[in-house]
Amino acid sequence: MAVELPELDGRVTWSIRIVDAATGAVLAEHAPDQQCETASIGKIFLLIEVARRLSDGSLSADQIVPIPAEHVVEDSGLLYRMRDQSLSVHDAALLVGAFSDNLATNALIALCGLEEVRAVAPALGYTDTALHDYIRSERTPDLPWTPSYGTGAELADVMRRLGEGDVISAEVSEQVLTWLAANADTSMVADALLLDPLAHVEPEYQGMVLRHKTGSTSFARIDAGHLEGPAASVAYAVAANWKGSADDLRAPVIDAMRAIGEQLRRHVTGRARADAALC
Repeated sequence: MAVELPELDGRVTWSIRIVDAATGAVLAEHAPDQQCETASIGKIFLLIEVARRLSDGSLSADQIVPIPAEHVVEDSGLLYRMRDQSLSVHDAALLVGAFSDNLATNALIALCGLEEVRAVAPALGYTDTALHDYIRSERTPDLPWTPSYGTGAELADVMRRLGEGDVISAEVSEQVLTWLAANADTSMVADALLLDPLAHVEPEYQGMVLRHKTGSTSFARIDAGHLEGPAASVAYAVAANWKGSADDLRAPVIDAMRAIGEQLRRHVTGRARADAALC
């Protein structure tokens, strides 16, 4: 059964794809190959690299992550507000998954190497999606143009492959999903799922299990995830950019994302079929 997209604001650059997580069949899409700036979404590829190194033993889960002075940054996350900033590799990755922690992100990128993290997405076969740079307090013209970029098609695919255990290995895929399970940002597509934002590691409302990553800037909202329910499972990516617009378009963007989330909830729980039977 297809998923219906709502009317999308024409002032926004969208890239959307929703697929059946079991078969890969496309359920809905809009400009799926349109490349967008994706804010924090590229941190997925950092988590993949960290998980890979934990799996092969080149990193230890308990080793302390140094924080280079040149990559200190604030905004998203908790680490910059903590008095004790000594964190293990595992816990730094957990902060990235749970709160998109910028300081933990930069520390892990520095530990792994920026070029090595940049290479993760191409190694997985993606040509228009990647983590591109450290998180910066200010992005001047001499710096890389964005921290990450991507398309709806490729982001939905990486979430589908994570769900299948097909990103590097089942162990690596499961570790990444475990970190993403703690994501507390359910303000976008996931808002309509009505999950407890702080406690949805296990099956929650209507039996749904969500693993996702979000990204936000002053001109962008992106949500990419893997959603299981009692009736179906989906992988999805919804990216919206309105850079250069005279208006802040987050309200219509979030409204559309929530509408998509409601469609996904009905699809994976079987509620759409149940509602139709009552008509």
